[in-house]
Amino acid sequence: MAYGRRGSSSAPVSPPLPPARFAFGAQTWKEIAHLLANLPVTLIGFTYVVSVLFTSALLTVTVIGFPLLAAALTGVRQLGKLERARARVLLGIQVDEPSRLPLRRGEGALAQLWMAVKDPVGWRTMLYELTRLPWSVVTFTVTLVSLFVLWPVLPFIARGLTHVDRAMVRGLLSPSEQLERRIAELESDRGVVVDTAAADLRRIERDLHDGAQARLVNLAMGLGLAKEKLLEDPDSAAAMVEEAHGEVKLALQELRDLARGIHPAVLTDRGLDAALSAVASRCTASVKVSVDLDTRPAAAIEGIAYFTVSELLQNVSKHSGARSASVDVWRADDRLLIQVWDDGRGGARLDGGTGMAGLADRLGAVDGLFVIESPVGGPTTVTAELPWRDRGDEGTRRASAKP
Repeated sequence: MAYGRRGSSSAPVSPPLPPARFAFGAQTWKEIAHLLANLPVTLIGFTYVVSVLFTSALLTVTVIGFPLLAAALTGVRQLGKLERARARVLLGIQVDEPSRLPLRRGEGALAQLWMAVKDPVGWRTMLYELTRLPWSVVTFTVTLVSLFVLWPVLPFIARGLTHVDRAMVRGLLSPSEQLERRIAELESDRGVVVDTAAADLRRIERDLHDGAQARLVNLAMGLGLAKEKLLEDPDSAAAMVEEAHGEVKLALQELRDLARGIHPAVLTDRGLDAALSAVASRCTASVKVSVDLDTRPAAAIEGIAYFTVSELLQNVSKHSGARSASVDVWRADDRLLIQVWDDGRGGARLDGGTGMAGLADRLGAVDGLFVIESPVGGPTTVTAELPWRDRGDEGTRRASAKP
């Protein structure tokens, strides 16, 4: 099953080549120049690749072997860039440049080194340079001899030889469509995560400002007035203190609700089963909760699962008119699956204004999946999938990311 969601990239369309003719046209001369330049250009690339691979292989027993290999793969990317430019100018094909390595400042040196060593663009370019040497000798020899002996049919020979070159460039030097699409998805998902975090911060700030902060301000003012009337009118002061006591209780309740909305303590202490049962108890429908997990997932995945179910049950209370609902959570291989069912009126959609689109974006940002089956008249079944990560993996990942 493919979990990619956004966009798709298509290969660039090259303009049609002019037909090969007995009279040498501009495109024919470009193809001849490309074939004659194959040997010297390939000799440079072949020598570079063989040298760095041999040197890196010898030095892998030392600490500088893998850094040297990473630097060599970074350098061979420049050879690939030269070959793509040569193909665009002389062969008339449109070849996009691959994306840069997604190195981030927060990652550790070892993580960045490993990413550079396993760079698929660099390795495909090395393979291109290694396999080109015998072919470049053939194309140089045939083109040079044909230029003097078989010049009447040289345009057709050049076209046939350069078609092989075009296939090699497209096969080994073009960016991987799947990889580029995945990079675009991750960049888009990172933007969704940033926007979601900013929205959550604004929501918390608004809730604090309009709720608990306003009550605490009223509490301070009430206590100030009670202090002034304490000697003059003790009965009024006592009434004000009693009112302030009620404001304190309400402020504490709002702060508890806000803390529960950020990350509930019961989720940290007792896991998904207890946390989801607490959420289900506040739903207007009768909810049956079933959590079948042998171990707890990573805290981040557990939190996303909790808030997904919490928002879905809020939708059940507000919009569905359901009398009963169920929540099932289980693990299947390397996926955490969540299914929320209700017998309400149905008709739920991603664009229905109930927050479903936001949930789909949040799950998609972590390689999750969000599917709604909600015919008009009900029932509604929402299935969500999240990648499973063991609880100890996060600490290991953070430790390895430290420089």
